[in-house]
Amino acid sequence: MAFFELRMYRPQPGKMDGWVKVMEEMIIPFQVSKGMVICGSFRGETDDSVYIWIRRFESEEQRQAQYDAVYNSDWWNLNIEPIWQDYHRREDIVVTRLVPTPRSPMQ
Repeated sequence: MAFFELRMYRPQPGKMDGWVKVMEEMIIPFQVSKGMVICGSFRGETDDSVYIWIRRFESEEQRQAQYDAVYNSDWWNLNIEPIWQDYHRREDIVVTRLVPTPRSPMQ
């Protein structure tokens, strides 16, 4: 059964615009090229400290394979890891796995 991953980040103060640019120009295109399905990318309307994105996976096996393809790649380690820490602290990331209800439009 398919499931979703809701990922909530709180970029360092004053760095939201830069983070959105990194996500939209580097991270999302790269992850899509590795087969990940990105359902949405959002920033808080009234709380500019919140960034959320949602990914969809068909199975746990698919998620693990795509994680490996992305996070263990040379490209990720050379291009994203060095700048990632300028925007975030890992302990501030909240990841929630979601399973759609039977009548949810997102399946």
